[in-house]
Amino acid sequence: MQKPSTTHIAFASFIGTAIEFYDFYIYAMAAALVIGQVFFPASDPATQSLNAFLTFGIAFIARPVGAIVFGHFGDKVGRKATLAASLLLMGISTLLIGLLPGYDTLGIWAPIALCILRFGQGLGLGGEWGGAALLATEHAPAGKRAWFGMFPQLGPSVGFLMATLSYLALSLWLTDAQFKAWGWRLPFIASALLVGVGLYVRFKLAETPAFASALAQHKTHAMPIKPLLSQHLRPVLLGALAMVVCYNLFYTATVFCLSYGTANLGFTRSDFLGMLCVAILFMTLATPISAKLSDIYGRKPVLLFSGALAVLAGFALSPLLESGSVVQVTLFLSLALFLMGATFAPMGAYLPEQFPVAVRYTGAGLAYQLGGILGASMAPYISQVLVTAGGLAWVGAYVSIAAAVSFIAVLLLGERRGSDLL
Repeated sequence: MQKPSTTHIAFASFIGTAIEFYDFYIYAMAAALVIGQVFFPASDPATQSLNAFLTFGIAFIARPVGAIVFGHFGDKVGRKATLAASLLLMGISTLLIGLLPGYDTLGIWAPIALCILRFGQGLGLGGEWGGAALLATEHAPAGKRAWFGMFPQLGPSVGFLMATLSYLALSLWLTDAQFKAWGWRLPFIASALLVGVGLYVRFKLAETPAFASALAQHKTHAMPIKPLLSQHLRPVLLGALAMVVCYNLFYTATVFCLSYGTANLGFTRSDFLGMLCVAILFMTLATPISAKLSDIYGRKPVLLFSGALAVLAGFALSPLLESGSVVQVTLFLSLALFLMGATFAPMGAYLPEQFPVAVRYTGAGLAYQLGGILGASMAPYISQVLVTAGGLAWVGAYVSIAAAVSFIAVLLLGERRGSDLL
């Protein structure tokens, strides 16, 4: 097979994460807007929201499992086939959610089936990120590893933008009754077309040089998880804690704030989604800037500086949201997502650099996905509980604490910018 160009490699690492995170985010938005009404209609509105956020969290429990399962094959068989399989699982699960009848038709089996399919989404995404990051970084030229590692990091912001625009368009074109009855399902069904594009691009790739070398020299492991946990547990755990700030910022701004803004601040669904579209542009802007700076100055200085700003951002949450002003709420969303991009971009190189090639897919993916459990799985739920108990100031404190945890974890992790990934 002809060696792929760097452009093809960058696009392939980007397109898969964009599609998978699109699939993941359309569920997050549906959870904030309609899942509770369709699958838990007997509950009061507050309980509907909590139940919907719990189904949202299920996928984060599945993601580390997916990282281990797909990481096993990615470290044993290869990056290419494993990436295609993870994308296919995510696509099938997402399509079936879009086709799943609600509680009125299936009764209790509707939320049960929803939870199973949501678990499938988590498994697929659990195997995606680690492979996409390795695809980019293991092909990267010298001195540009973070820049190449940025492309899978751009996928989430583009995927989120596609998801937000989808629901914004539906909010503008459909009535509330139409949206609840069938409109919310359209982005799920449309994802099947995107998955087809992603699979086509992925199947045209060659194996990464680092893994091809390890395979040729018989340096792979029969069970990669065993040497990973026995010899590299520290970077797995610290890497997971370093990811907490990224996840917490993102899901607080996009899921909790969307739910709170439409339910308590008087914003319409379309208005708030429009504000999120503006804010996500700041995340997209921060991603290449942060990646470039981390290639120049190192991963740790960029992550520590961004993490310190994220601690301060938690103090801005309550006054800016409570203002009820479009400008001030958009300012907070933009600030949170800009800092999410700044703390997220270097991770595409930083986490893979912590592990040797034979356990890199499993190690980087597991650290990333464990961070999701800690930082995101329960973030909307916890924020909902906190705002009920003590108001938005408590949610802001939660954001600051999450950022401080990541700051400390990065302090304890090594800087491996010049390491040889072979």
